[in-house]
Amino acid sequence: MGDRGGSRRRRSGQQRLSPTTDEEEERDTPAGPDLGAGGDAPEPGKDLSARLRSGPQDLSCHRLQESLFSSDSGFSNYRGILNWCVVMLVLSNTRLFLENLIKYGILVDPIQVVSLFLKDPYSWPALCLVIVANAFALAGFQIEKHLAVGALSEEAGLLLHMANLATILCLPAAVAILVDSITPVGSVVALVVYTLLFLKLFSYRDVNLWCRELRARVRAGEGRQAAQLANSGDERANGAAEQPAVSYPDNLTHGDLYYFLFAPTLCYELNFPRSPRIRKRFLLRRLLEMLFLTQLQVGLIQQWIVPTIQNSMKPFKDMDYSRIVERLLKLAVPNHLIWLLFFYWLFHSCLNVVAELMRFGDREFYRDWWNSESVSYFWQNWNIPVHKWCIRHFYKPMIRSGSSKWTARMGVFLASAFFHEYLVSVPLRMFRLWAFTGMMAQVPLAWLTSHFIMGKYGNAVVWLTLIIGQPVAVLMYVHDYYVLHHEATATLAN
Repeated sequence: MGDRGGSRRRRSGQQRLSPTTDEEEERDTPAGPDLGAGGDAPEPGKDLSARLRSGPQDLSCHRLQESLFSSDSGFSNYRGILNWCVVMLVLSNTRLFLENLIKYGILVDPIQVVSLFLKDPYSWPALCLVIVANAFALAGFQIEKHLAVGALSEEAGLLLHMANLATILCLPAAVAILVDSITPVGSVVALVVYTLLFLKLFSYRDVNLWCRELRARVRAGEGRQAAQLANSGDERANGAAEQPAVSYPDNLTHGDLYYFLFAPTLCYELNFPRSPRIRKRFLLRRLLEMLFLTQLQVGLIQQWIVPTIQNSMKPFKDMDYSRIVERLLKLAVPNHLIWLLFFYWLFHSCLNVVAELMRFGDREFYRDWWNSESVSYFWQNWNIPVHKWCIRHFYKPMIRSGSSKWTARMGVFLASAFFHEYLVSVPLRMFRLWAFTGMMAQVPLAWLTSHFIMGKYGNAVVWLTLIIGQPVAVLMYVHDYYVLHHEATATLAN
């Protein structure tokens, strides 16, 4: 009895002194008899020296295991560290924002935004250009109408389309360069509208051409299967909203044309997928996001970007490389933040508003580009409307014409580089090819990240190019614009 009482007291005291939980005891204590509890006799024949070397099993607290940060541990739950990074990011940027307010005061001025679009209140060249764009859309429509009834040959239709598309690119560029009353921001808006119109009418012409070729094959008796293929994709796409399928040439109407021109896509179809109804709550949320993010972006540009760029001009003038690098890194954070806000504002808020109002069913405007482990994956997933257009109307036609995949990819990058430079150099009225060079530099970088720098390191390279590459281009253009306009004006004044 005494032994039992003493053993029981020892056990209870041991339980009070040990802070381990039952789960830890079960995990750390191997299966087998409890030799350290006292009162249990050792098995006969057991090697006493071995027992003394190993010690009582319930007192062992070590086992074979890796540290959590080792790759062999298999541990992957770093949610707390991610939260810590977010907190540190918020605190560091809050400090920078407060420093900016203390140094410059409040620079946000909504009235000043109006002057970015209008230089002369009685002259609205950018708005006039946007209105005139309807004439080019209707010209492309009339060409297709005449081709559908056979009033024009395919060769004549191709020449007319080429002339129309070339004028779409040249007219706004000429106005932006020659008309003094148009502002750079107004020029950018007009050029973006005309670039979208160019891509849409290019797709409009291609799809109607494919329909005519398909109709010719059907009439030639090449089988009913071609006729079925003409409508099978449209019927599948249109099943969600039960819309009647339209076939060629019944699609050649003004309503169909303008639906396509305002739809959030660059690729034309005879029958777009349609959502069953307009979701009012979803639409209201996206509208509020649009308004809030517009104000936020304008405020951040005026308060954060403009002073940083203005302070960067002296180091560039003096060629003080250490100060240039410091200005570049200081510009990188706000520039990248605004770029992320712009991405969400455009591809999620704005395009979803347009799609909801038009009941446009295909809402895949972006994919998970933030997980990109190569530059190629990023360019294929961050802007889906442009990527679909490039694949459908540029890459695949080049492959079908006999070009290699490498040549087709180079052609896509060249076209993208041209439009990037077109949308930057023309409004600024200077041609420095920084945007073109930056886009073409993506080709060797894409090759490197696809063959040598992969996985998480490739993802880090993608983020680094986004964070550092854009501020470099911004500073290059701003410096050249400053030298070309402000210093030249000061020299003439003296």
